[in-house]
Amino acid sequence: MTPIFRLPHRIGRANLVAATLLVTAALAGAQQPDAGQTQPAPPPLPPQPAVFHDLIPTGELGFLADYDGKMPKEITRDKRFRQLEKLITPSAYYFYHRDKELSEARDEVLDEAPMPITVRDGRYVMVATAGGPDQHMSGRGFLWIDMQTGIGLGGIYFRPINGEPTPTLTVFSRQLTDTYLGMNQLPPEFLVDLNQWALIARVHATTPRYFIPANKKKYALIHDGDYCAHAEGIPAPPQDECEEMNAEAADADLEAAYFMKATGNLSDATARLLSADYTAWIAFRERTCGAGLICRIVYTRRQTQQVLGR
Repeated sequence: MTPIFRLPHRIGRANLVAATLLVTAALAGAQQPDAGQTQPAPPPLPPQPAVFHDLIPTGELGFLADYDGKMPKEITRDKRFRQLEKLITPSAYYFYHRDKELSEARDEVLDEAPMPITVRDGRYVMVATAGGPDQHMSGRGFLWIDMQTGIGLGGIYFRPINGEPTPTLTVFSRQLTDTYLGMNQLPPEFLVDLNQWALIARVHATTPRYFIPANKKKYALIHDGDYCAHAEGIPAPPQDECEEMNAEAADADLEAAYFMKATGNLSDATARLLSADYTAWIAFRERTCGAGLICRIVYTRRQTQQVLGR
């Protein structure tokens, strides 16, 4: 199973932050090339980090350190943690096997094959699960909290049966107000722990992704890293393999963007993809790019931005 971000197999924890930062910071070119070009345009400047509002006071988070190494079932009995869940989780509805409140879906996935709670560097708390024995039906998820900044994020990964692209990862936070985000706009330390969780929970690297902010709607969460990036001194991944992953990620973003556009960004939307516009555009891309991966990646990313109104 490939992780959320392509990282070297032999890399120490001390280097994980730097490697994740490198992967997420390597953005693909945004300009559209001619079909015959083999190199993308120079990358643009990275977007500004996401802004989090209503940060949780640090004085309300100190108790989390006491749960390091313990299981989620223990912390979910703590009224203080239940209050934190409310502060992090938008009061939205979500389709998790059926229509239900997002908080209910969160509780269900946090009960599927729990993992020991980690408090990395005495600061970054991850309460997570790896999914049950039936990986096709069982969801898995997490709650992540930075005890120093008061930022909190949650996530659910599962295989929807409501017509949207599948499997899917949805990140949520009541502290977010953005309606457009790429992965590298989220806190770098969050991405480090997300990657660690993804390795264990068998989360597909190029799966469609969404995020639900405070407004209770759902938006495509864009893959804006480069799977061909690698840390200095680490062998580069095979070019054909990493470019294929970049192409798969671009396709996933486009599908997610079309799905959310068709459903009005409803957090619990159900629909049958794919639209005639999507199918027609894919045919156009195939005629234009043929087997050229670079052309396919850049055309697809450009179309995704257009669908998102960027």
